[in-house]
Amino acid sequence: MNDSFKPRKLLMAAYLLPSFFTYLFIFILPSIMSIILSFFKFSSIKAFRFIGFQNYLMLLKDSNIWLALKNNLFLVFTCMIGQIGIAFVLSCLLNSRLTYLSTPLRTIIYFPVTLSAVVIGYVWKFVFDYNYGLITYFCNFVGKEEWIRPWLSDGNTIMWFICIPMIWQYVGFHIVIMMSAMSSIDPSIYEMAEIDGATGFQKATKITLPLIKSTLFVCVWLCISANMKAFDHILSMTNGGPGMSSNVLSLYAYTVAFRNSNMGYGSAVSVFILAITSLLFALSQIVKNAIAEKE
Repeated sequence: MNDSFKPRKLLMAAYLLPSFFTYLFIFILPSIMSIILSFFKFSSIKAFRFIGFQNYLMLLKDSNIWLALKNNLFLVFTCMIGQIGIAFVLSCLLNSRLTYLSTPLRTIIYFPVTLSAVVIGYVWKFVFDYNYGLITYFCNFVGKEEWIRPWLSDGNTIMWFICIPMIWQYVGFHIVIMMSAMSSIDPSIYEMAEIDGATGFQKATKITLPLIKSTLFVCVWLCISANMKAFDHILSMTNGGPGMSSNVLSLYAYTVAFRNSNMGYGSAVSVFILAITSLLFALSQIVKNAIAEKE
């Protein structure tokens, strides 16, 4: 038995090796290199100077870092509520027997996921354009010119308008995940609930939600990782403006590393992003365990 089991283990290892090396060279080694480079000050490969923890001390005193972190956390929680909340509602509707044409509707809703984030950013930049945007055109069409405002130039509300295209693009992604989980629920459970007089809302909150709870936490983790490294939408829509009001950590790391030629400090910011993301993962896991204990 042991002799026959060895070839199977080798075969499984052979299947896993491509994924392992991909993960090694795309994530693990770059992360290690970023940590190492964060202890140096350099603008090119020929000018390395070890400075210890000075980059991290400068990071703690940098007001732009904390503004960028605030924007990232705003993106995480707003998009989490928007993407997962809307996706759950639409998944329940699409999974209902009363919904017609659910298959083409799923395709239409998922379509934005297939588009480049840069393309999405430029499309919505046109939608929000103060002079020629679709919203401006609509306001003029209905005779409400007083509603027109510089949507992407107001630092107080700019993050809300950045969240809109990010939510719109990735709702379909979470719908696919949730509907795959809903498909494993026995239809007889819903039938018995209907016999007992349960409404659609009660079925969604009392049956569907508890049964796909683990899948919802997967969506939460995906939201955290995606929005902590948000870059393309913001670069194409506002480039971090007006001023620094829509700047996020990944865009700030890119700016200081490649535009300001401070690679060491940019690496320190990247390590900071990794640390905050790991902390958010840990907090969400604590919440998940606390909910499981109550049950």
